[in-house]
Amino acid sequence: MSEAKPAAEVAQASTPAAKVELPTPEGTVDAAKLLEPGALPEMALGEASAPVTIVEYMSMTCPHCANFHNDTFDAIKTKYVDSGKVRFIVREFPFDPRAAAAFMLARCAPEGQYFPMISMLFKQQEQWAAAQNGRDALLQLSKLAGFTQESFEACLTNQKLLDDVNAVMQRGAKEFGVKSTPTFFVNGEHYSGDMSVDVMSALIDSKL
Repeated sequence: MSEAKPAAEVAQASTPAAKVELPTPEGTVDAAKLLEPGALPEMALGEASAPVTIVEYMSMTCPHCANFHNDTFDAIKTKYVDSGKVRFIVREFPFDPRAAAAFMLARCAPEGQYFPMISMLFKQQEQWAAAQNGRDALLQLSKLAGFTQESFEACLTNQKLLDDVNAVMQRGAKEFGVKSTPTFFVNGEHYSGDMSVDVMSALIDSKL
């Protein structure tokens, strides 16, 4: 004869794990158009053939973007990008000259160093984004990433690069309705705002 289980245990066993509520998309864009080349080479991680493509528009001085990259991004990269399920593309959407300068430096970093540079700048965001002299603060951080005074100056005075960074932003605003950062397009669906690992994982899982 089986023993009757205490009511609390029965209740516990039959309660499913709390389901993560999926965010509601704010609309959709043509995914093929979204992935057409822009003014700058695409900064992407993951397989081009991955079933889910995420495009993030971000600003380097945006605290919500820093939160996402400091708290969520690495877990998503390990779980989905490295396993071939997600291609993750980052696009520039600088809201101010300091954010544009940070993006330019990331673009000037040696090949393969864009994402590490972005990551470092987000981790140190409070040091340079709010500094009285943002240029000096960025120079100090850039030197840690291998820049010299000369390469730093050459990068930040590259007018074509600045124009191209701004062109990426203008295209995002005009063609895809980006108004705030971070904005994510998941297989063409538009989502605004920071996401936790759980929420973004649930969203990706819903597309797989």
